[in-house]
Amino acid sequence: MALKDILVHVDSSNQSRVRLDAAISLASAHEAHLIAVYVLTQPRIPGYVRAQITEDVLRHQAELALETAAAAETAFNDAVARAGVNGEWRLVEGDPVPVLSLHARYADIAVVGQRDPEGEEGIDDSAMPDQLILSVGRPVLVIPYIGEYPVIGQRVMVSWDASRLATRAVNDALPFLVKAKRVTVMAVNPKGGEEGHGEIPSADICLHLARHGINAEAHHVYADDVGTGDMLLSRAADEGIDLMVTGCYGHARWRELVLGGVTRHMLKHMTMPVLMSH
Repeated sequence: MALKDILVHVDSSNQSRVRLDAAISLASAHEAHLIAVYVLTQPRIPGYVRAQITEDVLRHQAELALETAAAAETAFNDAVARAGVNGEWRLVEGDPVPVLSLHARYADIAVVGQRDPEGEEGIDDSAMPDQLILSVGRPVLVIPYIGEYPVIGQRVMVSWDASRLATRAVNDALPFLVKAKRVTVMAVNPKGGEEGHGEIPSADICLHLARHGINAEAHHVYADDVGTGDMLLSRAADEGIDLMVTGCYGHARWRELVLGGVTRHMLKHMTMPVLMSH
């Protein structure tokens, strides 16, 4: 089981190189086709401000944006050539979430970046990666905005709560799990019942993984005084986990779908790459 095509979001942010390195490493390990998507967005300028900007200034901004994209394309082509990876560059105009969602639906996985709260204005989209994960219908690998991640997926932790979304995440993560050196399935404050964890929390899903040739360890912990997200991240740090697998939870609020508390906490405080499915 392997990934065949991987999409990576490339932009002009400082984190983009780390994200691209992670995607290239995955593509090399799985002998996959790598698709880089650079989204050329229009600057968000209020109407009363835009009226005071000359056409020459707007044209100059557009030319600079194209030059920045061209430099990113050159860097991408050089990187995939050095790695011996089959790469494809796509420059698309629009907003990041709908553009990336459309293109990622024709790939096995999308590699994107964690939102940097202090990111450069005009680059860091407040809807990313949250709305992409909720809308794309594919697993999304989120790379933290701080740090380097030369190895992803050797020591994996699965966040398991016996739900539909956790089940989806485990299935989407199989290409990683079969290659991992160690897989831990962690249940935090597991509950019983028909839709619960069974007699031994995490044991049933570990048995399923064993039939795929994955030797997963079943763990669970009760901690009413610590949030689920904090507990998962703490245990992951203690065990040297380099990939977290989790379902992405959302709920309707008026007309928009917003993230659940644990998912939001994970995306904000993640210290390792996180594979999310919705």
